[in-house]
Amino acid sequence: MWRRALLLFLLLPLVSASLPAEDQLIRVGVLSHRGNQATYDAWSPTAIYLSRVIPDYTFEIVPLDFSDVDPAVKFGQVDFILTNPGMYVNLEVRHRISRIATLNNLAGGTAKNVFGGVIFTRRDRDDINTLDDLKGKSLMAVDVYSLGGFQMAWREMNTRGLNPYRDMHSITFGGIHDRVVRSVRDGRVDVGTVRTDILERMAKAGQIDMADFKIINRKVNPGFLLSRSTRLYPEWPFSKVLHTSNELAQQVAVALLNMPRSHPAARAGNYESWTIPLDYQPVHELFRELQLPPYEYTGRFTLSDAIKKYWYWLLVALAFLLFMLLMTTWVVRLNRELKKAKQHLERQYELILNSVADGIIGVDLNGNTTFANRAMTQITGWADSDLIGRNQHQILHHTRADGSQHPADQCPVYATNSDQVPRFVEDDVFWKKDGSSFPVEYSSTPIRDGQLKTVGSVVVFRDISDRKRISEEARQHQDDLAHVARLSTMGEMASGIAHEINQPLTAIATNAHACIRMLESGSGETERVIDVMERIGAQAARAGEIIRHLRQFVKKEQPELSLIDINEVINEVITLLRTEIRKAGVKVVLDMDERIGKVLAQHVQIDQVILNLARNAIEAMADIPEGARLLSIATRNEAVDYVRVTLTDTGPGLDPAVADQLFNPFVTTKSNGMGLGLSISQGIIEAHKGRIFVEPVAGGGVRFIFLLPTYPQ
Repeated sequence: MWRRALLLFLLLPLVSASLPAEDQLIRVGVLSHRGNQATYDAWSPTAIYLSRVIPDYTFEIVPLDFSDVDPAVKFGQVDFILTNPGMYVNLEVRHRISRIATLNNLAGGTAKNVFGGVIFTRRDRDDINTLDDLKGKSLMAVDVYSLGGFQMAWREMNTRGLNPYRDMHSITFGGIHDRVVRSVRDGRVDVGTVRTDILERMAKAGQIDMADFKIINRKVNPGFLLSRSTRLYPEWPFSKVLHTSNELAQQVAVALLNMPRSHPAARAGNYESWTIPLDYQPVHELFRELQLPPYEYTGRFTLSDAIKKYWYWLLVALAFLLFMLLMTTWVVRLNRELKKAKQHLERQYELILNSVADGIIGVDLNGNTTFANRAMTQITGWADSDLIGRNQHQILHHTRADGSQHPADQCPVYATNSDQVPRFVEDDVFWKKDGSSFPVEYSSTPIRDGQLKTVGSVVVFRDISDRKRISEEARQHQDDLAHVARLSTMGEMASGIAHEINQPLTAIATNAHACIRMLESGSGETERVIDVMERIGAQAARAGEIIRHLRQFVKKEQPELSLIDINEVINEVITLLRTEIRKAGVKVVLDMDERIGKVLAQHVQIDQVILNLARNAIEAMADIPEGARLLSIATRNEAVDYVRVTLTDTGPGLDPAVADQLFNPFVTTKSNGMGLGLSISQGIIEAHKGRIFVEPVAGGGVRFIFLLPTYPQ
C-alpha cells in the first residue's frame, strides 16, 4: 500500500507538468467499492459536468482502493475525495478534510441521502434465520474499512453480543460488493454483508435473482423500501482536502448543489442530486460503540468498574448520579452541536452565496424577493431592505431595453414559477436603483421543497456590458479590415481602371477637337456637330459611371442597410473588372434571373464579396489556354426565400487538402496572396444571415456559391 502511494506521489509532478497551462487539473478521488471500471463509468460524467460549469479547471476521476484512500489524502495526491462516511470520519480527524455536499443516492427509483447494510444468505439455508444463527458460520464482507459493507453489520451483531472476529468460523473480505454477493450465491461462504441497494442494482442488471437470497435481521421503514438489516446512516460526502482552496471548494459546492435533478451525470452515477452536508454524528456513535479509529482508545465506564472501585452501599447512588450527569451532559452537548451545525450551515450557505460574482436572488410564487446575495446589491445598487419582500419584476424587470413596458405575464421568472421549467435568457436588461439599465443574461430555476413541490425560483444573472462592448469592437475591427482589403484590391486594379477611364477621356478630347474644327470652318454642318456632341456626352457618362462605382467601392461602408438588387451589383462589379477581364482573355457569361427578390444588405460589402470571388476566378484561369477561360455568373431564387449567386470558372480546380481550410484567415493558393479575401467574404455573408461554400466542377474548375435571405416586399 505504501509503495503504491509513494509511486503516485512521485508521478504526480510529472503528470501535472504535462497539462496545458490554461487549465488546471483537479483530481477527485473516489472509493472504488465496485471496481475501477465501474467507478470510471459512474463518476467520469460528474467530472465532465464540473469541468464545463467551472472555467479554467479540468476535473479527473481517480479510483482508489480502500487501502489507497488515506495515503492519497495524506500526500496531497487528490484535491477532493468522495468516500464512505466511515472513512470520511477518520480522514476528518486525521487530515482535516471537510465535507461540502452529501450525495442524494438514487436507490430503488427514489432519492435517498441515507443508507444501511444488508446481512444475507442463500434462500435454501434453513439453519440461518437470525443474527444468533451466525455464530460458527463463515462470513464475507467487503473491506475492514467498509461502512455499509462491514462495520454497520458488525454493530448489529455487537448489539446481540456477537463478535465476528471471535464467534464466526471465519471472516474474509472480498474487496468489492459484487464479489461478496457472488460468493454467497455460489456457496463459497455462508453469510455476506454489503451496503443497501447493491442487491437491487445487480438484480436489475440481470446479474442475480433476488429470490435466491434471504435477508437476516430485516428492518422495515415505510420511507426506505430497500432491503436492509441495520440502522440508517448519512450517505457519502463530497469533501475537500486541506490543500484545496476555499474559493475552488465553494465553486464546486455551488456546481454540485445546482446540478439539475436527473442530469445525465447524475444518471450515470445512479444518483439524483446533491444536498447540503448532513450531520455524521451517527457514524461517530458507531465507531465509539465498536471502539474503531479514531475512537480505538476510548474507554467506557461500566458497572463492573464502579463495583471494583467503590463500596457496595455507595454503588447504586453513585451510578445513578453518574448516569444522570452523563445524560444531562450528552443532551446539552447534543443541543450545542446541533445549534453549531445549524449556524455553520447558515454561515456556509451565506458564504457560498456571497462568494459568487454573479447576482443571485430568490423569488417566491408571488414574485416577491426572498433573498439576495452581495453581488446582487453591488451590481444593482438595491439594498437588501429594498428587495426582500418586494416584487422583483417591478424593481428589476419592469421595462424593456427599448423603453416599452414589460408585462408581468411575459416575465420568464413568473413562467418558471408556473410550469416549473428552467429558463435561460441570453440578452435582456435589468434596472438599477439610480434608474439606469444594464444588459444581462440570466437563468431562472425552480426551487422545490422536501416533497418536490415548487415553492419559488432562484434567478442567477450576469452583467454582460463588457461582453457586448467587446463584440461591438470586434465588429468594427472586421469592418476596418474589410475596408483595408478593398483599398488593397483597388491598388492592384489601379492600372486597369486608369486605362478604362482614359479611353472615354481620349474619345471626349478627340470629338471635342473635331467639333472645334467644324465650327471654325463655318461649314454649317449642325447635325454633324450635334452627333459629335452626343458622343462626347456618352463617353463622359461612361467615365462618370466608372468613377461612381470606384468611389462607392472604396468608401467606408455605413451601418445602415438598404434594399439592393444583386443583378445590379454584379453589373457594377463587371464594369470595374472590364479591363482586367479583357486583359486576361476571359469570357464572361451572365445568366441572371430578373425576377429574383431584393436583399437587405450593405451595398459595399456585397460588392466586395462578388469582386473577391470574380478576381479569384480570373487569376485562377491564368494558366489555362485562352479560348477555354470562361467565367459564368448566375442568379436564382431559392425555394425558401433566398437568393442564390453562383460564380463558376474553368480553372485547374482546388487541391482537396486546401479546400477544407479555404475560408480560414491567411490560407491562400496564390504565391503573393494574403489569404484574407475569402475569410472576409465569409464573415460578410454570415453577418447578413447567409452562407457561402465551394463546390468542385466535373472536368476542372471551381464553383463558389453564396446565399442571401430575401426581404419581403
